[in-house]
Amino acid sequence: MNGPGLLRGDDSVLLLIDLQTRLAASMPAETYARTRAAAIALARAAGELGVPVLATRQYPKGLGPIDGDLESALPDAAMTIDKTCFAASDSEPLTEALRATGRRQVVIGGMETHVCVLQTAAGLAASGHVPSVVADAACARDPAHHENALARLRAAGIAVTNHESVLFEWLRDARHDRFKAVSALLR
Repeated sequence: MNGPGLLRGDDSVLLLIDLQTRLAASMPAETYARTRAAAIALARAAGELGVPVLATRQYPKGLGPIDGDLESALPDAAMTIDKTCFAASDSEPLTEALRATGRRQVVIGGMETHVCVLQTAAGLAASGHVPSVVADAACARDPAHHENALARLRAAGIAVTNHESVLFEWLRDARHDRFKAVSALLR
């Protein structure tokens, strides 16, 4: 059964925004560890379930590569897109990649919640996509900025969720043939 607002694996794309080494170094260590763990679980689950994965890098020359542990978790078919605009939704390569999937739901994690994540989610909603921001797979240098962004997203009608909810919505049923592999990511 597909209830209103629930994510579907066959209509989702996972978008991981700017989870880069130099930017991560400016995050509170415990906060970033949680964010990275949730993003890795999402990426691995996406790989298990055939959910397309897009990852962005904001000005990689200055902010470095994608976090090595996360990059290792990305499915082979994942696409990395470099950008300078804060709203990834303003990036032509990203909009083309989303269009090519034919999927409407965009599950978003990344840094920083109040800048690139917020602007991307708002831009995607304005373009007809259905964004969902994964609160525990997103972070900001200042926890108050993270919470403010989540409140703004909710007020704008954009879903705010958590990585465990995403995984179980993608699975939908304990009889799913990838249930054991995906549920093992939560241990």
